[in-house]
Amino acid sequence: GKGINVLRVFRELGGSGMATGFVGGRVGDSIEEGLRREGLSYDFVHTAEESRLCLKIMDPTSGTQTEINEPGPHVSADEVRKLLDKIGELLNGMEYVILCGNVPPGVPVSFYGDVITLARSKGVKSVLDTSGEHLREGIKAGPYIVKPNVAELSELAEHELFTLEEISGAAKSLKQYGVDISAVTMGRSGAVVTDGVRTWQAVPPEIEFASAVGSGDSFTAAFVYSLETGESLADALAMGTAAGAANATTYGAGFCSKGSIMDIVQ
Repeated sequence: GKGINVLRVFRELGGSGMATGFVGGRVGDSIEEGLRREGLSYDFVHTAEESRLCLKIMDPTSGTQTEINEPGPHVSADEVRKLLDKIGELLNGMEYVILCGNVPPGVPVSFYGDVITLARSKGVKSVLDTSGEHLREGIKAGPYIVKPNVAELSELAEHELFTLEEISGAAKSLKQYGVDISAVTMGRSGAVVTDGVRTWQAVPPEIEFASAVGSGDSFTAAFVYSLETGESLADALAMGTAAGAANATTYGAGFCSKGSIMDIVQ
């Protein structure tokens, strides 16, 4: 789901890419049909078990959000191998691979690290946006970019991070694993990015808030798109923060328009 959100915003900005991962059953069929309607490219591995269904229930009056997330299908070792093989093929000619979200049961914690290593062997830059053990293990493979939120970075640091100095320090420390760029999203407080030496912060303007679902994915898409088009880290941070804010003014993940993003950047 998160990878699709990223692709949706990336394409809206003018980029191109392809979604991959696991799909299965009727929910999987629905996912593919939705992507066809949107004109988004995909190439999935089909699983024996049904894809999970995740519901986000928004209360526009109180601004609260309720999430109902199924655990997901158990993926077999053969299906994992098929996805790694498929990713290896899809990496050819690509500039970035963006690894998003949690993985279903049955996928080893080494999976993201294996993809990062595979991408490096093909000269492709990897972006890691996950949490928990998959973040901890994936970082060890030295991805080009890591994009946690504050809670995920706090879990990685094994203590809660409160101040901008603490957050920046923890982000800079990821350089020891070979991470080139660490971008940390902070909700309404914006985001910070560091190359391990310098740090920049961007704070979005006040917006008419609707839903935060997909704002981190929108940030990732705009941030990577800016870097791909030759922008500086500071400018990419501004674009990513604007995309996250623009997404938060809409219901649905990654449906912000290029115009709404550029209005906030300016």
